[in-house]
Amino acid sequence: MTDDVKPSFTPRFTIAIDGPAAAGKGTLSRQIAHVYGFHHLDTGLTYRATAKALLDAGLPLNDESVAEKVAQTLDLAGLDRDVLSRHEIGEAASKVAVMPAVRRALVEAQRRFALKTPGTVLDGRDIGTVVCPDAPVKLYVTASSEVRARRRYDEIVARGEAADYLSILEDVKRRDERDMGRADSPLKPAADAHLLDTSEMSIEAAFQAAKTYIDAALRTH
Repeated sequence: MTDDVKPSFTPRFTIAIDGPAAAGKGTLSRQIAHVYGFHHLDTGLTYRATAKALLDAGLPLNDESVAEKVAQTLDLAGLDRDVLSRHEIGEAASKVAVMPAVRRALVEAQRRFALKTPGTVLDGRDIGTVVCPDAPVKLYVTASSEVRARRRYDEIVARGEAADYLSILEDVKRRDERDMGRADSPLKPAADAHLLDTSEMSIEAAFQAAKTYIDAALRTH
């Protein structure tokens, strides 16, 4: 924490971070939460956790009422990033995430999370536009599809797994089209969001840019 901003924050200071997959918003969000002592929620994990609960219980992925009930009872404190990052869970999550009833249930849970003190950092696809439209700080983190595919490729290879860059690139583009084109809560920057393009920016540079906006907002909050 720097000397210019003291850790005596007004309750319920929320930082909303949106952006496409592999743009760096998760890493940035966790760093911001750590430095400022805020609670962090990767809202994408809430959809993955809902899907995993359905899979574990042997329940169908195409029954909206069943998926809604599972989403309503989800424990946000028990989200395991390593487990929920598995590919098959991501595929299942893409099916339940388009269900309006599931989205409503999880948005309500995410909004309750945003009430935590002294502050919260939520990252996802619709935080600044839908979940927390009144957040004092909104960031939209993006990067070119090629850069994001390369990052995803490097992550997979680093785990000792096989990967094909062109296949990953096509998957990134399909994901973008699905996220940006859906009728319910499409991925787009909020009108008052600060844009951070990390295509040629280190995570530290992105953090320093974000910190400038956050510190300014904290001074007037």
